[in-house]
Amino acid sequence: MALVSLLVLTLVTTRAAQAQTYNILHTFSGGGDGGFPIAGLTMDRAGNLYGTANSGGAGYGTVYQLKHKGSNWLFAPLYSFAGLTGSDGAGPESRVIFGPNGTLYGTTVLGGFGSGTVYNLRPQAKACPNIICPWTETVLYRFVTGADGYLPVFGDLIFDQAGNIYGTTYQGNPYEAGTVYELTPSGGGWTESILYSFTGSDGLFPYHGVISDGAGSLYGTTERGGAYFGGSNPGYGTVFRLTPSGSGWKESVLYSFQNGSDGEYPDAGLIFDPSGNLYGATDNGGQDGGGTVFKLSPSSGGWTFTLLYSFTGDFDCGPYGTLVMDGAGSLYGTTLCDGANHAGSVFKLTPSGNSWTYTSLHDFTGGSDGENPYCNVVFDANGNLYGTASAGGLQGYGVVWEIAP
Repeated sequence: MALVSLLVLTLVTTRAAQAQTYNILHTFSGGGDGGFPIAGLTMDRAGNLYGTANSGGAGYGTVYQLKHKGSNWLFAPLYSFAGLTGSDGAGPESRVIFGPNGTLYGTTVLGGFGSGTVYNLRPQAKACPNIICPWTETVLYRFVTGADGYLPVFGDLIFDQAGNIYGTTYQGNPYEAGTVYELTPSGGGWTESILYSFTGSDGLFPYHGVISDGAGSLYGTTERGGAYFGGSNPGYGTVFRLTPSGSGWKESVLYSFQNGSDGEYPDAGLIFDPSGNLYGATDNGGQDGGGTVFKLSPSSGGWTFTLLYSFTGDFDCGPYGTLVMDGAGSLYGTTLCDGANHAGSVFKLTPSGNSWTYTSLHDFTGGSDGENPYCNVVFDANGNLYGTASAGGLQGYGVVWEIAP
């Protein structure tokens, strides 16, 4: 069973991005367009951008499109979530991704008569004569009982070649420690299966989603838990692997964070490089306190941890978004509240021998340029870099930004 993650790019071939021109593509008002865009962006083949806002719209978040038209960007809300008591969900924190049928899929952390949803958005079946044409939402699954997991927080969904969906919930199941789940199309609906429930020493609270190695195994991170779990210590986080085994799945902890120079709380997701090495980040700890970037390399049946970079910053201020690698092997990402102004940054890490050189592509000021980016970053074919800031902007509700080389 080969798994593929659609439009979740771990390797991009672009020109190297440099901090030359920072542009605001949209400033959120907190009204019909939404507010507080926690998630990052997804780009279609035409270069249009899609994202989610955690609030606004009908009150509980939106899905939006930024359409590239010449040198302009046209903003259009595609869907507004009805609220905590509505069946469609509330408070999206993950980005939308394209599924095998070319439509959008995502999760909400709340709502759906329970504790979150998995949903699909598609354009209206008939041609729309209006400038703004809302899309149609279908809820594929509602997390209701707790035993099925709840709070699908930040990670991307992925699909396998049979069209099954994989994701994580931050909490739920017997130990309230989070789950990895699968949704399978069944009789016109979708059936959920819990692939794994975390207990503590194997990890606690998967904040991001999972990725696949293409051979059927899933990889991810947990915010807490691991070898140091026990007593009053919730642990410092793990990198884990799930491998199909008979009729179930076997979990292996590839690395447990120690709250030393390696960092703690790996809330960012993982990516592979072409050689099969894993890359990720922690949002806290490390020798300079602002989180770390790390590599895990397969080695003699195990995995070797290498610290690539330590950020200078404050508690929980490092990267939350998944890193992106360009064709030269450089890594790009954001920090939540590190940077020169303690409002977050966009950064590039360039390999140089056995070390990595840090370049700030933008340090947010907390003003009209935005602040506190949780997001991943995406490239277009010309090397322009795109993302969101969850707050700041002219009205304080966040922005969509571009860095042009």
